Amino acid sequence: MGGLAVAARLARQGHHVTVYERAAVCGGKLGTVRRDGFAFDTGPSLLTMPEVYHRLFADTGAPLERCVPLRPVEPACSYRFADGTRLAMPGDPCLVPGALDEALGEGAGAQWARLHAASGELWRLVGEDVLRRPLGGPAGLLRRSARPRDLAAVAPWRTLRGTGRRYLRDPRLRMWLERYATYSGSDPRRAPGVMAVVPYVEQRYGTWYVPGGLRLLAEAVEQRCVDLGVLFRYGCGITAVDTSGRGVTGVRLADGGTAAADVVVSGVDAAVLYGRLAADRRGHRPLTALARAQSSLAGFVLLLALRGRDRRAPHHRVLFPADYDAEFDAVFGAPARPAADPTVYISSPDDAALRPDDAHEAWFVLVNAPRHSPRGAPGTVDWTVPGLKESYAERILDIMADRGTDVRRRLLWYEARTPFDLEHATGSPGGAIYGTSSNGIRAAFLRPANRSPVPGLFLVGGSAHPGGGLPLVALSAEIVAAQIGDA
Repeated sequence: MGGLAVAARLARQGHHVTVYERAAVCGGKLGTVRRDGFAFDTGPSLLTMPEVYHRLFADTGAPLERCVPLRPVEPACSYRFADGTRLAMPGDPCLVPGALDEALGEGAGAQWARLHAASGELWRLVGEDVLRRPLGGPAGLLRRSARPRDLAAVAPWRTLRGTGRRYLRDPRLRMWLERYATYSGSDPRRAPGVMAVVPYVEQRYGTWYVPGGLRLLAEAVEQRCVDLGVLFRYGCGITAVDTSGRGVTGVRLADGGTAAADVVVSGVDAAVLYGRLAADRRGHRPLTALARAQSSLAGFVLLLALRGRDRRAPHHRVLFPADYDAEFDAVFGAPARPAADPTVYISSPDDAALRPDDAHEAWFVLVNAPRHSPRGAPGTVDWTVPGLKESYAERILDIMADRGTDVRRRLLWYEARTPFDLEHATGSPGGAIYGTSSNGIRAAFLRPANRSPVPGLFLVGGSAHPGGGLPLVALSAEIVAAQIGDA
């Protein structure tokens, strides 16, 4: 999506743009699976900060609403805690305190309100205005937070868990907050407290869905590119980025051909770019920084084709375990292992386009998982071990049943997808969803900048600044297009 967005922007700026895509279709991790009349989004299942895409479409020719309808999701998400408590979190911040008091007890809403106000201040300091700028390093952030009050608000020494303990007395509410670390593939015990802006942004800008599946958003950006004259070559991998002393000169193609270019924008994982494709000594420094960063977690996915429909089921739901720490110990551990009792995320949109008829429905199920490696590297699991995929899939179905969501009698079939499968499909090393994690106070500054040290070579997408997720990769495209400038 970052590559598509920057292609549209550069074409609008007058450049001649060709997109080389290894896969047969566009979209990267924003994929889809269709089988027997069922359809599943296999990547993002919601959109936050939709104004980023409104701006992309407006800047490149026509409003988003002419191309893709957006539908608000209400409630934003439903949570089930280990003690059986259920919380339907409203999308409207004005309704949140009442919902929390009703679900968790008197005072929970006031706790949230304190956190929400503090997170709003954080967003003022490190929000979209910062995310739309090139990475400036720790000094740049500190300059923006020069006042003691602002520095105390950013609190770079505090983790997300520490932020939860500071503002939230209810352990269930703290668990709700800590889940947002996984939005960047991170451990809440090590992720910076500034990540408390993520739920604030979600509640301020809402959570949105594209009827027919979020895949349609990728196809709409692709069509905008085509309308602007972008050329697409699908099934065409890149084996190398060619450079000279002056900078990039073009790319080498997997079919043996070459393509000259004044500018190359890479949407592949930064570790793949610097470690394999751009064999240029000027890329040594960002590659060294990537080696110091911890990769993000991966995911284990179930695509469930179900008989019948639960018309009361929420669009998004999360089933929490009793021991959240045990899950992160497993996923980020050395040695790592599939979590025995993980958090389960379920996306079950009420969308006629995703099911064969009204007597069936399609569910996407995701749990956090260690990255894949056949070599037993720290923090990884060999997901190709015979029987592991199948046994863990059955384990997840058992956990869902234990937490009040038993679908076995309704199950027509399911497909399981491991981190190995994601790596194979998208080229993401180990199946890491977000490139590097936000674990550690310097993690954001180990993430590669959008402008590489090699003149003419730029990075876009989730492994580069400002990070992963649909809004952030579109912001990375804004940064790159501005750095390259008009033709």
